[in-house]
Amino acid sequence: MICGGIDLGGTKIEARLFDGPGAETVDLRRIPTPLGSYEEMLVGLESQIAWLCERAGQPELPIGIAAPGIIDPDSGIMFTANLPASGHSIRHSLIRRIGRDCPVVNDCMAFALSEARGGAGAGATSVMGLILGTGVGGGYCVDGAFPHRHGGLAIEIGHIALPASALARHQLPLWRCGCGRMGCMETAVSGTGLSNIARHVLGERLDGPELVARDAQQVFDIWADIAGECLLTIQLMLDPDCIVLGGGLSNLPDVVPRLEQGLARHALANTRRPKLVCAQHGDSSGTRGAALLAMNQ
Repeated sequence: MICGGIDLGGTKIEARLFDGPGAETVDLRRIPTPLGSYEEMLVGLESQIAWLCERAGQPELPIGIAAPGIIDPDSGIMFTANLPASGHSIRHSLIRRIGRDCPVVNDCMAFALSEARGGAGAGATSVMGLILGTGVGGGYCVDGAFPHRHGGLAIEIGHIALPASALARHQLPLWRCGCGRMGCMETAVSGTGLSNIARHVLGERLDGPELVARDAQQVFDIWADIAGECLLTIQLMLDPDCIVLGGGLSNLPDVVPRLEQGLARHALANTRRPKLVCAQHGDSSGTRGAALLAMNQ
């Protein structure tokens, strides 16, 4: 069945057309995200919806939208830091403006859904999608579907506090998170966190590729150890069968064995640890998950 997915980000709005039983990309278009106002952003979304319908030759093409932030499951009202959409319901706005009902889902949840259905988590009963990018976010699926989300939060693992023992072990300071809190997981486990560690250890703020080029093993060892604490928190909270890694840091060399060792270092004795894998659908996974959601509705 043909369907469409849209990834609404702070930089670009990506539209993908999917077809076939595996929901494979057959066409895509990216446009810059208009950030001047909510109305301008909606115009950009409407343009991508119209393009998908035209390319598919189906005016009623199922289309889902993945977006960052908190989306209230009842009202659809959003809270997001990177889009002019806080306090608004994109879904209801589109119904009023163009008569289209496009489900809107948190982008990390869409990523988890995509990887649970025909992705790296296929066959697992419970799948956690862990995105290690500029920030840290997560989504969760059980039996290929979303569990009920009472307040619209996804798996906000990035904003759980780091264990004090992890910081003390590596003599790291508390860093302020973008959310305003001090010492969130995101400040040490994300791409930004990796750069924080590099600055503390090497005196330079370097990103992942630069650290790979320098073979900065000490930085990666510290990062993997603290990321192991993050994975243990996920295991203790959700006990997923599988954790699928996405985001820029999932492309680091040997990232899976590094994180497996980090988790093993901290895991409770005699517990079955989740399988760690990298995403099968890469950068398209969030868009694909939104499309699958629309198709099923």
